[in-house]
Amino acid sequence: MTATLFTTLFVIALLLSTSTKLWLARRHLRYVLAHRDKVPDAFSAQVELAAHQKAADYTRAKTRLSIYTALFETLLLLAFTLGGGLQLLASWSLATFTHPLAQGMAVIVSVLILTSILETPFNLYSTFVIEARFGFNKMTLKLYLLDALKGILLGAILGLPLLFGVLWLMGRMGDNWWLYVWAVWVSFSLLLLFIYPSFIAPIFNKFQPLEDASLKARIEALLHKCGFTAKGLFVMDGSKRSTHGNAYFTGFGKTKRIVFYDTLIARLTANEIDAVLAHELGHFKRRHVIKRIALTFAVSLAFLWLLAQLMHADWFYAGLGVNTHSTAMALLLFFMVLPVFSFLLQPLSSAYSRKHEFEADAYAAQQTAAADLVTALVKLYQDNASTLTPDPLYSTFYSSHPPATVRISRLQSL
Repeated sequence: MTATLFTTLFVIALLLSTSTKLWLARRHLRYVLAHRDKVPDAFSAQVELAAHQKAADYTRAKTRLSIYTALFETLLLLAFTLGGGLQLLASWSLATFTHPLAQGMAVIVSVLILTSILETPFNLYSTFVIEARFGFNKMTLKLYLLDALKGILLGAILGLPLLFGVLWLMGRMGDNWWLYVWAVWVSFSLLLLFIYPSFIAPIFNKFQPLEDASLKARIEALLHKCGFTAKGLFVMDGSKRSTHGNAYFTGFGKTKRIVFYDTLIARLTANEIDAVLAHELGHFKRRHVIKRIALTFAVSLAFLWLLAQLMHADWFYAGLGVNTHSTAMALLLFFMVLPVFSFLLQPLSSAYSRKHEFEADAYAAQQTAAADLVTALVKLYQDNASTLTPDPLYSTFYSSHPPATVRISRLQSL
């Protein structure tokens, strides 16, 4: 392949992915607006028109922001690649550092820092304008900055040694470096799963043991019934940052713990909390977590092999506006342009996730009353202002969870 041909393919793929994002977003905006003034019949008894309209307006505000974000990301990628940004950073690192590893790390870290800074206005607007306008944001600017600082320090402590190790392996392990890097990546990912509940999550939030004795007894009885063991039941101070509610499992093996947002505990009844917990248990009982981890590792192995084939191809660098060849530049270019070429596979990932959600719902309906999960979901849709009427094609492409009407209908049939 020639550099010119690869440049052409890259530009075509970038235009196709960006135009598809914009087209889907516009469809979603129109569809949500067209159904704004009528609550779907399946929810007419539980959801007031005002709440439905709030969800529509919130969805449209987030979707409009996603349009600007998509355009910005496209321009930024072009600036880094064909615009010469990466080559400029590569020339700077060569002139500043003498060791190849230091040069490579300098380029990658510089790109990460610049990208983070340039994307900050979008994050600020989302948090302090959109979320605040609809009554969800509880975060102060001080807390936002403190979270950002913690994230930077944590990323440096965990990420820099990993990056150093990956670049060292790429340069020292010959043609089979990708197998060694994959093994390191798998080990690092599993380590994070183990340490996240006890060491990482508490950096950002407070986790208190569940104190409601009757609720705790109900949950423990459900866990025993489902044959599930957890290290503890915790309530997280989610209300510190937002009014959104949620519950989740975290950890791996013996470090598994169950976490409820304090906003969810305050909103749902005991029966509804049981139903939501049973749904999350369904993911573990149907081995969804293990399946997703295994799939992620398999895909990462394939991508690393592909990178190993591309990193010695002159057309790969030149086609993306770079004439400095290095392992770090190959790694950076590959993962910057990979989303462009893989974007149209997004519906497959979404469909796989929705399949797991249906299976978890079915499991919950076996362990608790399906009607309790229905009422809990309706409350969560309301509290999170999730639209009940997403554009079907947009939902097919992006949604990791089934549309509300489809999901509720299936639960009612159970």
